[in-house]
Amino acid sequence: MKISVVIPAYNEERAIAASLTALMAQDHPDFEVILVDNASTDRTASVAASIPGVTVVSESRKGTMWACERGRSAATGELVVRMDADCLPDPRWLARGAAHFSDPSVVAATGPYDYYDASPVFRAATLIFQKIFYRWSNWAAQRARKGAVMIGGNSFMRASALAAAGGFNTDYVFYGDDTDTAKRMAGQGWVVFDPRLVIRSSARRFKAQGVLDLSRKYLVHFMKVIFSKKPLR
Repeated sequence: MKISVVIPAYNEERAIAASLTALMAQDHPDFEVILVDNASTDRTASVAASIPGVTVVSESRKGTMWACERGRSAATGELVVRMDADCLPDPRWLARGAAHFSDPSVVAATGPYDYYDASPVFRAATLIFQKIFYRWSNWAAQRARKGAVMIGGNSFMRASALAAAGGFNTDYVFYGDDTDTAKRMAGQGWVVFDPRLVIRSSARRFKAQGVLDLSRKYLVHFMKVIFSKKPLR
């Protein structure tokens, strides 16, 4: 299956070269990389354009979902994959995610973040938490028809199902966007949470905002979207 990797990026010139270099080393035979420059004021676009094989497009409306939707419109793959601009995928990442779609009932697959630049305790604790709690929560939410759990920067989606779900919801600027996408994808089929589909990501947001404050924001917005009265499509 051809994969389109969509990377929204705002002022990511320091991180983007390493992320794109790791991504271009994937062993999956057929994929394209679409970097969406989301009104950056630094050299994000030029740095990305210097990496062979990367397509750079622009979205002037700020917001992760605006950037992702712009990337989706340029994508030509059967699978649309979201990756953050600070992630470092290992070479088997795309192949592992794509393998889930041999099952026609699967419309999306996701897995944990490994916060590679965090302290050893935080790194281990968050990885274990995601592998156990997120996997169970994903199963429970779908069985209750409340939605699903997806890690935004580590998510694989069947392009046809994403289109049927209405694409990325640009009403969301940041918080709650991945939960909204997961909920709408769950209306199209099954969302897999694979604890072995790990991608390394930076813990910089936790460092900048504080672990407790950022965790609270993620939880509040997750609960708000999951328990909203908006039905699954």
